[in-house]
Amino acid sequence: MTAAYEQHLVPVVFQPFAADLAARAAALRPRCVLELAAGTGALTSALRSAVPSAEVTATDLNEDMVAFGSARCSGATWRQADAQRLPFPDGGFDLVACQFGVMFFPDRVGAFTEVRRVLTPGGRFLFNTWGPLGAHGFEVALQAGLERAFPHDPPRFLRTVPHGYADPAVVAADLTAAGFTVEDEQELTLRGRAGSIADLADGYLTGTPVRAAVEERGADPAVRATVIEEMRTRLGPGPATAPMTAYVFRAAA
Repeated sequence: MTAAYEQHLVPVVFQPFAADLAARAAALRPRCVLELAAGTGALTSALRSAVPSAEVTATDLNEDMVAFGSARCSGATWRQADAQRLPFPDGGFDLVACQFGVMFFPDRVGAFTEVRRVLTPGGRFLFNTWGPLGAHGFEVALQAGLERAFPHDPPRFLRTVPHGYADPAVVAADLTAAGFTVEDEQELTLRGRAGSIADLADGYLTGTPVRAAVEERGADPAVRATVIEEMRTRLGPGPATAPMTAYVFRAAA
């Protein structure tokens, strides 16, 4: 699962936003950075390149991701950690960064409060979250394929989790409730480039929680073929490009 995510999704979907977030981080000139939900290390690697003088601690709840990421980006310190209960002392970091992870936090205000605790006074929290599902060209096509494969009970993971925190007003309110001051909020649309529609579909079907949702519905080989066919109908045979919209927040402790 981790390898499929890294090989098929990271270059297409996550790398463009990692470069953007790392550039924003570099402008803040941090000395000690904590990354949450680091996954396989796309943002971690970008941070190490953009801010080479900073100490970077990368964390993820998933031990497999930590193992993979630590091999991919050995220049950072890697630890398994829950964003709801961070194993770090108060005020130890001047920047906390998170790429497309806050949507997965069960208690966002609680997690944001933890982030503020480990930040120095005036330290920054920099993160992004996906916009509505309809503003992500690849995932609109994928969801359409899933709905075609399972017309009576399509998986709803994409709509409810990755794209389930897509109201900037709600995000800003949660940050304020956790004691942050929102300094900047931007809508950002970047284009992803997929060399192979089949590989992209495999990335989602085998490298994300979509896999479990499909397996729960008694998946058979026809599901993959149906999803790929629908994605090719909507995106073209490949290579394909599509817009992807996110919101980027910077908040001060």
